[in-house]
Amino acid sequence: MKLKSIWLMRSTEMSFKSIVRELREMRDGIGNISRRRVEGRHWRNRTRSHIAPDVAPFEPSEQGQWANLPPELLFDIISRVEESETTWPARNVVISCASVCKSWREVTKEIVRTPEECGRLTFPISLKQPGPRESPIHCFIKRDSDNSVYRLYFGFTPSEDESDKLLLAARRIRRATSTDFVITLVADDFSRASNTYLGKLRSNFLGTKFTIYDNQPPGDASFQERSQRSRRFCTKQVSVTGPACNYSIANISYELNVLRTRGPRRMHCAMHSIPFSSIQERGSAPTPTSFPRSFGEKASPPSVSDSKETAEDVSSPSISSSAVALPLRESLVLKNKAPRWHEQLQCWCLNFRGRVTVASVKNFQLVAAVAPPHSIPAAEQEKVILQFGKIGKDIFTMDYRYPLSAYQAFAICLSSFDTKPVCE
Repeated sequence: MKLKSIWLMRSTEMSFKSIVRELREMRDGIGNISRRRVEGRHWRNRTRSHIAPDVAPFEPSEQGQWANLPPELLFDIISRVEESETTWPARNVVISCASVCKSWREVTKEIVRTPEECGRLTFPISLKQPGPRESPIHCFIKRDSDNSVYRLYFGFTPSEDESDKLLLAARRIRRATSTDFVITLVADDFSRASNTYLGKLRSNFLGTKFTIYDNQPPGDASFQERSQRSRRFCTKQVSVTGPACNYSIANISYELNVLRTRGPRRMHCAMHSIPFSSIQERGSAPTPTSFPRSFGEKASPPSVSDSKETAEDVSSPSISSSAVALPLRESLVLKNKAPRWHEQLQCWCLNFRGRVTVASVKNFQLVAAVAPPHSIPAAEQEKVILQFGKIGKDIFTMDYRYPLSAYQAFAICLSSFDTKPVCE
C-alpha cells in the first residue's frame, strides 16, 4: 500500500498537459499499428467518421504499461480529460483514451455521458441516442448532387480548411417505384453488409410518404419483444448471420397540395419508437447503449440459396411495420411549425434564430403535435425539436434536440431532399 501511495502521488504530480500530449502520441502510434491490421485497413481506407469506432484497435498483448495503471489514477486522468476537452477537435483526446486498451475504454465509456446529459457526441452510439433537452446540437449537411450523396457534419457552419467532423452520410438510390436513402457512418461504403451501415429512408412513388428504418430496435424492452415476434415470420427472408436487419421506427407524410396554394410544405412525423410520454414531465426516450454488432465484426456472407432473399427487408410491407411499432396514440408525433405571412417581404417566415439565411421550400421547423387530452405546457409545445434550412448552394443546417437522435433527425431531413411536385 505504501508503494502504491507513492506511485499515486508521483503520478498525480505529472503535468496535465504532458498527460494529454502522451495520449495524443499514443493515438498516433495506435494508428500506425492499426494500419497493419485488417480492422485498421477497414477504417483507414475510407472517409471516416471522427467519432471513435466501437472496437479496440489492438490486442491486450500490445497494450503496454498504460494498461496497468491503478484504477483510481486511471479514473482521475480520464475524468479530467473528459471535463477539459469539450469541443472538437480537442475532444479527440477523449477518443485517444478510449483507444489505449480495453481497461481504458471501459473506464472512458463509464465516464462519458450521453448527449442528453452532456450535449456532446463522442462514440458512434451517440448518434443513436437522444440529444440534449435544453440547447440543440448544431450540425450542417453538404449535398453532393453529382453523386447523390449527403454528408452530415458537426458544427455551426463549414470550416475553411474542410476539417469538419463527419457524423453520418447517405446516398440516394432511385428505384422503379420508390427512392432509398442508405445511411452509414462513412461516406464511401453504402453496402447493407457493411458494419458501418445504420439504416435507411424509403419513399413511396410520389415522394409523399417515407419510412425510416433502423438496423437495430430501440432500447425499449416492449419494442424489442414485438420486433422479435415479427422477425419469426421472415426467418426465410433474412440470414441470421447476413446483412443487418431493418426495423421500421418512424413514418413521415407530406400533405398533398392539390389546389396548388402558396405556402410551405406541411408534414407529419410519427415516431413509432419514441413514446409521447418522453416529452412529459419525468418522461424518457429509448437510449441504446451499444450496436447490435461490433464494428470489428464482419457479417458472414449469406448462403447461395439465400442470396436473393437477403435483399428483402425485415420490415417490408408484407410483414407490416405496425407489428413492431408503438400504437399511434402512444407514439410521439411531430408537425411542422406554422409560419407567418410577412406582408413587407411577401413571403412565409419562420424565426430560425440566424441559422437559416436562404429562402427555400425545404426549410422547416418541427414541434410536438399535442392532442387535447394531453396536458403539455404551452412553452413545451412551442419548443422546436428539429429545424432544417438552407444557408448556401448545397449547404443546409440541421439543429436537433431531445427526444430525437442525430440519426432520426438526419433521416427526417433527407426526406426534404426528395422531389415532391404534388406537395408544392
